[in-house]
Amino acid sequence: MDGGEREPMLALSSDCGKAFTHKAQLVVHQRLHTGEKPYECGQCGKSFTWNSSFTQHVKSHTPENSFECKECGKSFKYSSSLYKHSRIHTGEKPYRCRECGKAFADSSVLVMHQRIHTGEKPHGCTECGKAFIKRSHLLKHYSTHSRATK
Repeated sequence: MDGGEREPMLALSSDCGKAFTHKAQLVVHQRLHTGEKPYECGQCGKSFTWNSSFTQHVKSHTPENSFECKECGKSFKYSSSLYKHSRIHTGEKPYRCRECGKAFADSSVLVMHQRIHTGEKPHGCTECGKAFIKRSHLLKHYSTHSRATK
């Protein structure tokens, strides 16, 4: 390093090894491992890990669906939900895989797809250790253990 530059300090998750440039980011990340849900809805008691999810949930207690699709008439509470929905009608797929070029309408589906290329299988079976790309695949797999014990 020259000119007095310092390498950034990294805060590491002891659970998964993920690195963060700020300790506050690590603290928030740790909620994934601890299951902590510090944001509780005063109306229904439901708790949330993230403030953004909590804020969105609180709005669900208001009955208005003020964003309506002009194509099919379906209503949404949030303009972002309507925007995402509109891709069904337009066919827009703005999220493209850098590895194979496949395009997706939803960023979360792209993230899931990319696991095919990376080999990441974050959902592991606690009984046999087999791992899966999707949580739904893990849940289906669990039934093989319950059948085997019957």
